[in-house]
Amino acid sequence: MPVTDRQNPDRESRPVVVIGAGPAGAIAAALLKRKGHDVLIIERQQFPRFSIGESLLSHCLDFVEEAGMLDAVNAAGFQKKNGAAFAWKHHYSAFDFGDTFSQGTPTTFQVQRGEFDKLLADQAELQGVEIRYQQEIIAADFSASQPVLSVRRLDGSEYNVEAQFVLDASGYGRVLPRLLDLEAPSNFPVRQAVFTHIEDRIDSSRFDREKILVSIHPEHRDVWFWSIPFSNGRCSLGVVAAAERFKDKPADLDACLRQFVAETPNLNSLLENAVWDTPARTIGGYSANVKTLHGPGFALLGNAAEFLDPVFSSGVTIAMRSASMAAGLLHRQLQGEAVNWQSEFAVPLKRGVDTFRAYVEGWYDGSFQDVIFYPDSTQDIRRMISSILAGYAWDERNPFVSEPKRRLRMLAEHCAGGAA
Repeated sequence: MPVTDRQNPDRESRPVVVIGAGPAGAIAAALLKRKGHDVLIIERQQFPRFSIGESLLSHCLDFVEEAGMLDAVNAAGFQKKNGAAFAWKHHYSAFDFGDTFSQGTPTTFQVQRGEFDKLLADQAELQGVEIRYQQEIIAADFSASQPVLSVRRLDGSEYNVEAQFVLDASGYGRVLPRLLDLEAPSNFPVRQAVFTHIEDRIDSSRFDREKILVSIHPEHRDVWFWSIPFSNGRCSLGVVAAAERFKDKPADLDACLRQFVAETPNLNSLLENAVWDTPARTIGGYSANVKTLHGPGFALLGNAAEFLDPVFSSGVTIAMRSASMAAGLLHRQLQGEAVNWQSEFAVPLKRGVDTFRAYVEGWYDGSFQDVIFYPDSTQDIRRMISSILAGYAWDERNPFVSEPKRRLRMLAEHCAGGAA
């Protein structure tokens, strides 16, 4: 229960404060609550709210289950997802999450994030987590033995919360990185995404509604599209490209996206009957990094720490993985056990992130695309690649995880030219 300072009624003390009620925040808070800890989530927005990142990887459901939320997610009617498909010119390659090296969860979901995130947050509340919506962290003081967060309510009034520990799950808001000067430049080029939701009206057998479809521009292999079907006949559609690719495109976002689609015949034909009924949005320069993932009294989760690229839908998986790891460590710390956040959190989390990074880099330089479309890959290699696409980027029994750069380079050299 909150402890209010009688001398200062605008100051209270809580053992754990989580910034952000998205997937990372809801999972971390629920896991800590299930261990008996009092947890407060402070969320700037009101749920449901729009968020990008609708295609979940299989590994996500391992953490949803750990947090006691899997039954609710299974019952919600989200679109089942069993893999990922890739299309370029006349090439098509599909990977099945039920046939992976890691033998993980065989299916997952494609979700409208507003509904999905609210479901997880509601499940955390049902387990006893307190969530305060429409409240914003405006300052953070970590100079004393216990951190103090300054919070502004919707009506403009303010109060302070003293915590034993703070988990930042604020996503693109990156609250503590901004307030504590932790932001660091990303080594990825600046890219931009333009996206919308449509009534897709796709009736082609070439489109598997149980897979995300990643389509590649026929002339520019660094330009790609996502098509993520939902269970209600709608679809999330977006294009990702380097900033210079947008210079000859219309300033109007809807016209811009439609022109990119028109230049990609396979995708254009799939969407010939689509109803474009939602204004397009854009996000750019989203890749981010930080100087450290943790410090005295805090740890950064998911996108609040680092975001690579949307191409393999790894963002929510990294967020949930970091939430699970941090919650386990923090439980031990609150029990009085000595923990090492660098060796037990930052280093192992970064290993999986760096695995994803190797394949994102390989995607944009074309080497991983060569592997994906190579027609003569062995089944064992496809199962190892499928494991990574399903989110199991921490399974170091997989040689393409334990040595991602070297293995990808060797395989790409073998596959080069096979999908010309």
